[in-house]
Amino acid sequence: MQTKKKDLSYLHLAIGVGIMLLFRFLPFQLPHITPIGMKILGIFIGTLYLWTTSDAITSSILAIFMVGISGSSDMNSVLTSTFGNPILVQVMFLLLVINTLIENRLTEYCGRFFLTRKICLGRPWMLVFFIMIGCVLMGAFMGGFTPIFLFGPILYDIFETVGMKKFEKFPTIMLILVTIATLLGFPIPPFMGNGLALLSNYTTVTSNIMGAPVEINNAGYLATGLIHAFVCVAVLVLFAKCVLRPDVSKLKNLTMDDLNKNPLPPMNLRQKLVAGFFVAFVTILLIPSIAPNWSVARLIKANTYGIAAFVVFLLCTIKISGKPLMVFSESMKRFSWSTYFLIASAILLGSTLTNESTGVSAFLNSVLMPLFKNVPVSAFAVIIMLLTVVLTNLCNSFVIGLLLQPVIATFCLASGINSAPVVSMMILFVLSSAAITPAASPFAAMLFGNKEWLKSGDIYKYTLIFIAIELIVVMFISLPVANMLL
Repeated sequence: MQTKKKDLSYLHLAIGVGIMLLFRFLPFQLPHITPIGMKILGIFIGTLYLWTTSDAITSSILAIFMVGISGSSDMNSVLTSTFGNPILVQVMFLLLVINTLIENRLTEYCGRFFLTRKICLGRPWMLVFFIMIGCVLMGAFMGGFTPIFLFGPILYDIFETVGMKKFEKFPTIMLILVTIATLLGFPIPPFMGNGLALLSNYTTVTSNIMGAPVEINNAGYLATGLIHAFVCVAVLVLFAKCVLRPDVSKLKNLTMDDLNKNPLPPMNLRQKLVAGFFVAFVTILLIPSIAPNWSVARLIKANTYGIAAFVVFLLCTIKISGKPLMVFSESMKRFSWSTYFLIASAILLGSTLTNESTGVSAFLNSVLMPLFKNVPVSAFAVIIMLLTVVLTNLCNSFVIGLLLQPVIATFCLASGINSAPVVSMMILFVLSSAAITPAASPFAAMLFGNKEWLKSGDIYKYTLIFIAIELIVVMFISLPVANMLL
């Protein structure tokens, strides 16, 4: 008889609220932390716990409410600064545009494109490479879970067609690599999702700690992320082929008909227009980073969020065969409220926590500087990346990204070095390496939940190997690239 799993949501909620309310009463005083700082620190730690154990939406709403009654500011001001933040406006419109891509099946066309390249016929590892590149790009620009949901069923069909069984070495490695590649793409875009949230939070953190915000160049960050992901994919495929060496002989006889089961019709005018709007929108967003001195770039930077609203307006207005390119009600059905509220609460907490009135920045400076006093600047980046890969696989990756940002800002301020390359690489790595344990990220949780095709022992073994390879790429390739571009 199957044992019913206990619902621990109320227990987690009680623990989270307890931390928020009782942390301030701890029987010791942290250096430099003010009474209001103790309240905010308790809310921050309680929220981190709830983000890891509970629903992101309710945890985020509770965090916003608790900040509002903490005394740091009145509730109306907290709500206005949170939901009136222009970054949140950009997130909302971008999520709607991405949902429109999905509604018009453009993700399926992208997936089919990477799967059906003629160069893959008779070359199994070339097929793996193209699928992983597809996962990177789709994970970056079409939603994090899209490639997993898209390529999973296709791969199961391929395995069945060629006679590969569940839990065999190649299917196991391939399904894990799909998740790894998706994770590599997930943090790449600097204008949406968790990447945007962490970049925006760092601007606020540095403004509070350093007195002046550090704004990371979007084009440089995007280029660094793409280079990092593509190099990792190439190295991982070569490692799997030359070192792990699973049997892929059955895949050598795949035909184009096998790869192109249930072929899609040619793209219609509606799909082409939606794709064109999306490409144009992303290009416009990058212009201020690529050519900041152009007058048009300054104009775009000052009106980025208005441009996002205008793109949504055009998609809702332009009709093909009497139907708008974006049916707003349909796009809202897929709206990722968890992402929206997570970003909203993260930006609020980052701003409030590092405000001068809390004393947190001074506390970090007094604690960290003695620890890193004799650490060379080059070694600091290595230590941060090692901490990143360990901590992100113990709890939620986004949480670890928030925690490490004040550490980086404080050290770089004291050392007089440019923090942009280190924090950018940390953001990319903290989100892309969260695969070794189920608690690391939703992607990892999905991987461990696939009991039909994967054994937990195999997941631990291969993800540990693949993330170790990614760490090596970070140290020897991606960090130097970040230093050049940022």
